[in-house]
Amino acid sequence: MPRTSRLFGAALASFFALAGAARAQQTDLVGACAPCHGADGVARDGEVPNLAGQNELYLLNQLRAFHEGRRTHKEMRFMSRNLSEADMQAIAAYFSSLPAR
Repeated sequence: MPRTSRLFGAALASFFALAGAARAQQTDLVGACAPCHGADGVARDGEVPNLAGQNELYLLNQLRAFHEGRRTHKEMRFMSRNLSEADMQAIAAYFSSLPAR
């Protein structure tokens, strides 16, 4: 097998491994949101906002505001306290990708 083919194969395998790890991390993050907002982004409680289909930048900005304490909500401040920027981006991307309801 030519060296280029081996390198390409190794690069492709690394890409899929990283993509799988990213999906697993996103699943863990979303799992923390699911009790209130639903895994499908549709809350079961009328006082909790649905996240499915929301604008990604809007969701990201709200997570940042909770994380930084600029938006007050006891539970969301607690849930967002340890989120990294990448975590918040992954959560916003996931919920914005779901069909709005």
